[in-house]
Amino acid sequence: MEVVSAWAPAVGFTLLPHAGGILGSRITKKEIPVWYQSLQKPSWCPPNWVFAPVWGTLYTSMGYGSYLVWKELGGFNEKSVVPLGLYAGQLALNWAWTPVFFGAHKMGWGLVTLLLTTGTATATAASWCNINKMAAYMMVPYLAWLTMASALNYRIWKDNRNKKQSE
Repeated sequence: MEVVSAWAPAVGFTLLPHAGGILGSRITKKEIPVWYQSLQKPSWCPPNWVFAPVWGTLYTSMGYGSYLVWKELGGFNEKSVVPLGLYAGQLALNWAWTPVFFGAHKMGWGLVTLLLTTGTATATAASWCNINKMAAYMMVPYLAWLTMASALNYRIWKDNRNKKQSE
């Protein structure tokens, strides 16, 4: 009898990105009603209820894409160091954004974090392209969302940078 079912890695890789999202949501939920609500935002800012389902979908997609790459390369080995290392790096940066932006109220550093995330996620998708095209394509909606999120973070920072950081 096999100890780990064949589907367990797929589930694990798919759920892993959600871990940071769940932890970050504890910070976000506390900060939205007061601090975030007080910020000036552009007219094209999505309503708050959109963020959770979008991030859930994006985390699921990128997580399953990472599984496809892992499987295609035969697990964790020398060939998987760069594509999965880039993925891990962009995921860590992604998870860091919430404590920086919402937790510390550092809108400018949040933007820096988002730009680094976008660059690393782009490198991840590019490295996945020759390994598993579907995995690379699964990163495209995430890259589009990061672009919008970066523009939104920039506008919020630009329009609110004279506010006290502790608000």
